[in-house]
Amino acid sequence: MPSIIKTTSALAGLMAVVSALPGAPKLSTRQSSIYSLAKRQNAAAAALGLQDVDILQFALTLEWLEATFYQQGFAKFPDEDFKGLGLNDIQLADLKNVGASEFSHVGLLQSAIAQAGVQPVQPCEYDFGFTDAAGMVATAAVLESVGVSAYLGAAPLVSDGGILSTAGSILTVEARHQSFIRSASGVAVSPSPLDTPLGPKAVFSLAAPFIKSCPDGSNLILTAFPTLAMTSPKAEEVSTLAEGAEIKFESEAASGAKFCAFTNSAAPGGTAFTPFEAEKGCALAPNLAGIVYTTLTSDAPADGVITDEITVAGPMVMQLS
Repeated sequence: MPSIIKTTSALAGLMAVVSALPGAPKLSTRQSSIYSLAKRQNAAAAALGLQDVDILQFALTLEWLEATFYQQGFAKFPDEDFKGLGLNDIQLADLKNVGASEFSHVGLLQSAIAQAGVQPVQPCEYDFGFTDAAGMVATAAVLESVGVSAYLGAAPLVSDGGILSTAGSILTVEARHQSFIRSASGVAVSPSPLDTPLGPKAVFSLAAPFIKSCPDGSNLILTAFPTLAMTSPKAEEVSTLAEGAEIKFESEAASGAKFCAFTNSAAPGGTAFTPFEAEKGCALAPNLAGIVYTTLTSDAPADGVITDEITVAGPMVMQLS
């Protein structure tokens, strides 16, 4: 913030006080990697031509998806199905309030976009592939985690302080949603000390499989990467995987991939890479925890930097713990 220095003596006094204070702690290696990742995402957003209002439209697209997800899920499955999962009355009410708050986020973003003189995007037509309440809750945990990563990754892309504050007020609530659903699901609430930021195109690629079509004027300027699916091990076995475990994937673009990329806040530089072969798959990288975003890439930079240019397919979500 700008400051006003009234006299030279005042400045000298201030400098004396500052020099007497303990030195500010340096960023840890992990903190530096997160900072560097955010800076790279900022450059990537500029390359994509994203402005502040585009970031808001992107956020609104995700909030429409989440709000509709909960709306359709609660309409499809009765309360008894959720109680059958072990949820008590208070937890069920909280879960429904998560869905209600997503609609509040929609309204807030619509207002911010309209104030910028732009028509807010409308909800799309979705296919969530609902089969049962358990599957809905499991998908909700993934969506909330992606939401946290999306807002965290978008924060350094925004230049307007007011818009950043709006996004931040939503981010903190998304994080509480994530923690509540993880707790209600019986998994570790905070498996990693830091959350993982994710760039716009990667986030959109995670949302795209749920989107069947969008109204005219509501399509984003982003395009999704080719999809990536895990064929081995089974999804329910992922949380027990150890370093070096063999993982197999399939994608229409797999032939152009040479590496598996595991994006996680615990990875130096933001992403850990292991060699990939279409027939054999790849090995799980070490020292990963919590939500991991897995991508196939054409290169494995030594500094742990993953970019859109080297991304071949994905990401997909792996919940290690």
